[in-house]
Amino acid sequence: MPNRLENPALGAHMQPFAGIPTFMRQPASRDLIEVDVAVMGVPFDGGTSYRSGTRLGPRKIREASLMLWGYNNALQVSPLDHLDVVDYGDVNVVPVSIEATMAAITAEAAAVIQSRTTLLTLGGDHSITLPLLRAHAAAYGPLAVVHFDSHPDTWESEFGGQLCSHGTPFRRAIEEGLIDTSAYIQVGIRGSTSGPDDLLEARQLGAHILPIEAVFDLGIAAVSQQIRAMMGTRQVYVSLDIDVVDPAYAPGTGTPEVGGLSSFHILQLVRGLRGLNLVGVDLVEVNPAYDHSDITSILAANLAFEFLSLLALAKQDKK
Repeated sequence: MPNRLENPALGAHMQPFAGIPTFMRQPASRDLIEVDVAVMGVPFDGGTSYRSGTRLGPRKIREASLMLWGYNNALQVSPLDHLDVVDYGDVNVVPVSIEATMAAITAEAAAVIQSRTTLLTLGGDHSITLPLLRAHAAAYGPLAVVHFDSHPDTWESEFGGQLCSHGTPFRRAIEEGLIDTSAYIQVGIRGSTSGPDDLLEARQLGAHILPIEAVFDLGIAAVSQQIRAMMGTRQVYVSLDIDVVDPAYAPGTGTPEVGGLSSFHILQLVRGLRGLNLVGVDLVEVNPAYDHSDITSILAANLAFEFLSLLALAKQDKK
């Protein structure tokens, strides 16, 4: 593969306003030979219950990623010096069919995982996590899951029936045996619910919930320690809904909830995952239609960069 920094077609030596906006200027490719990480977009919002528009999230996050200069000072690593990363492009979604889209997501994710490449997925609404978990669990077995969100996403149904929406993926995943519920933690849950039993049902399904009040009472360092202790050496999948962040810092999302984390808090929590055996990550619910000055997309791009940094450190530690 040509040296990514010498590819003039991508505009690698240009300023952020010029060039082709692949994620961090990495090659757009589906050739996964010797590739460590594939960044894949899923521009789908057919599972949304309120404000649609997250189908435009992957493109906007890629654009915002051009502002990432490459060195992570907090973690003291340049991830692209240690990882071979490609922009895998987008899943060919079907806006009017959640079933067809989920089948396509699972198939594409499975192809990436089969090549021993780690998948970093940009959504899209949170319904896309179910097919991603299907693909990862098929390869690794039931997964330990770290789930950052303001909502538990464990409703029995939304709009009636068993069809998955962005409010039901983790219930379906638990029912299908994709999640190891002894190592499933939800962080940042808050806001009003449809009734008093919503969070109780999530706990009965096996989720360990750290509501936002507990996060702030414990402190970020203690929460990170609790997550690491629960995950141990298991194979871990991380799903990050951008609405875990307060809408003052991330307004561009479909179902905002006040009283959440700041940008710095979520950066700290992601950095606190260092040392975990990460096998897959998704970052969902970025809705550019409701963003201001692209601050949500910029945060999302930086969070993706933090995940790349964690994967680079893990590869470095193995050596």
